[in-house]
Amino acid sequence: MNPRPTILSTAPLRGPGLDKLREIGNVILDPWTEQIPFRVLGPDDLAELVIQTKAQILICEADFCFGAVLELPLMAVAATRGDPTNVDLTAATNQGIPVLCTPGRNADSVAELTVALMFALNRRVLPADQELRQGRVFGDTLPYQRHRAPLLAGRTIGLVGLGAVGKAVKWRMEALGLRVIASDPFVEAAEWELEDLLAEADIVSMHTTAGPQTAHMMNHERFALMKPGSLYINTARAGLHDLDALTQVLENGHLRGAALDHFDGEMLPEGHPLLKRDNVILTPHIGGACEDTELRHTQMIADDIVRILNQERPKHLANPEVWPV
Repeated sequence: MNPRPTILSTAPLRGPGLDKLREIGNVILDPWTEQIPFRVLGPDDLAELVIQTKAQILICEADFCFGAVLELPLMAVAATRGDPTNVDLTAATNQGIPVLCTPGRNADSVAELTVALMFALNRRVLPADQELRQGRVFGDTLPYQRHRAPLLAGRTIGLVGLGAVGKAVKWRMEALGLRVIASDPFVEAAEWELEDLLAEADIVSMHTTAGPQTAHMMNHERFALMKPGSLYINTARAGLHDLDALTQVLENGHLRGAALDHFDGEMLPEGHPLLKRDNVILTPHIGGACEDTELRHTQMIADDIVRILNQERPKHLANPEVWPV
């Protein structure tokens, strides 16, 4: 094993994985999650921090690992993300810097939020809570009339994407008594065509990756294929749906409700019509906001850094071409 490297982390780390990192290197822990107001470093500021700390290994989550950062003599860069979108992979590869990532680190966390949103949406938990807080319990109707909902047990949920998150959602839904169907061209067990799934499901839940091939895959035509009165949940990425199309099918009553955990620019524009709808739940990209997510990504990165120091191929390598076969 190489001499103890200096490891700078601007990502939150915790648990046994952090203990392992401290055994093998000199760890400088400066997580963005503990900065108030929050701090996200651009390439130049991040490079300056690496130089100041004399770090040889950089672990980051929110900061932008581009430009000047990748011109430094780093042994490795680790992104605590399933997809290291905050790292310039091309530049890192050109410099021969291995880039580590943590696929599936937040699968259970996102799956639990999906379950929470499904139940809250179906049972109208948020509007019922607001009625009670605002003294609007009684009127022309009673809560029992306003908030009646179908039982979810026995209903069909369609999962669009059956990767790590989709699989974590699948077994939870089955345990809750729902019938689960899935569409994913890259997973043999996901046997449904997307259009057939949309027409069959009482709830559609998005768990596929965002990219050019999936951009706005849920458009006017596909929302129209969904069952009248069905629910739409997206704990993946906003780019998977056409927001105008979704707004339209909610306003015309075709969908009974929607729950969204991500938005372009991380928030809806001021005055957007979805902000006024009580059949829509909006959460600010908190699917992975779980302490256990940090435990998992720390362990995954620590294990791979040990492999690199032992001159072994890391398990979660985003740019495999930098490692000799």
